[in-house]
Amino acid sequence: MNFDLNKNKEVIALLGAGSMGTAIIRRFAAGRIILLGDISEKNLERTANELRYSGYTAETCVVNAMEKSSVEAFAEKAASLGDVKYFVDTAGASPNQSSPEHILKLDMVGTGYAVDAFGKVMAKGGAGLIVSSQTGYMFDIPYEVEAEILNTPAEKLMDIEYIKETGFQNSGSAYIIAKRVNHLQAQKAAATTWRERRARINTISPGIIVTPLAYDEFNAAGDAYQGMIDSSAAMRTGSSDEIAEAGAFLLGEHAGFINGTDLLIDGGVIAAIRTGQYKLTVR
Repeated sequence: MNFDLNKNKEVIALLGAGSMGTAIIRRFAAGRIILLGDISEKNLERTANELRYSGYTAETCVVNAMEKSSVEAFAEKAASLGDVKYFVDTAGASPNQSSPEHILKLDMVGTGYAVDAFGKVMAKGGAGLIVSSQTGYMFDIPYEVEAEILNTPAEKLMDIEYIKETGFQNSGSAYIIAKRVNHLQAQKAAATTWRERRARINTISPGIIVTPLAYDEFNAAGDAYQGMIDSSAAMRTGSSDEIAEAGAFLLGEHAGFINGTDLLIDGGVIAAIRTGQYKLTVR
């Protein structure tokens, strides 16, 4: 049975088929083709079926976000389906389940591969969104290092001396650095490759958001998370739907003048850290 007889449909590519990314694309996926990319075939089929049963058109592609060729193939498949109007990247590793090297390879280098690959296929007027994290604000990277990062290809980022010295200390430091680099990757792309395609790209930095995977973090570092919740102005966690509202705005037409920037949505956790209401320990 053919549920949608329209031709030349726009394409939404989602890398990382989890609850947060799915919540974002549901806001504007009607009448468009969704291409889901994930390393897990099981996760892909489950998410694709959930979308199909809700009336959306969904395709799948197995992607290893740490392999440049795999990410490029994902972008090429998206382009083969139609005009790629939206790209959302939520692929990432949990700091309490992953080594520093794995986090840097996936969250930093892998994101760079994705930004580069989709910078070659985005349609005019398209928009991209990298889901980063509030952790990108938890300590500052020296200005001269940020300048070096902006001028270094994705595959060479782990060779930067600062990243080798600081990022490999522990998984927490690796995660913070990777998420800060995400902000820089969007800035660079917005001014260069994505600009050439007349497409926009931004990042969003969620705070403590309740998702199925987040429970693993809560179980591993519950006291730290509870401390952040207690000290925040919101005094609660966030939901994927709240992040989706903000993400849909940044991807939509009303955000047409917003490009190369980050939106922090954390309920006030970073404000609490910077004003000393919460003492941050990185591990």
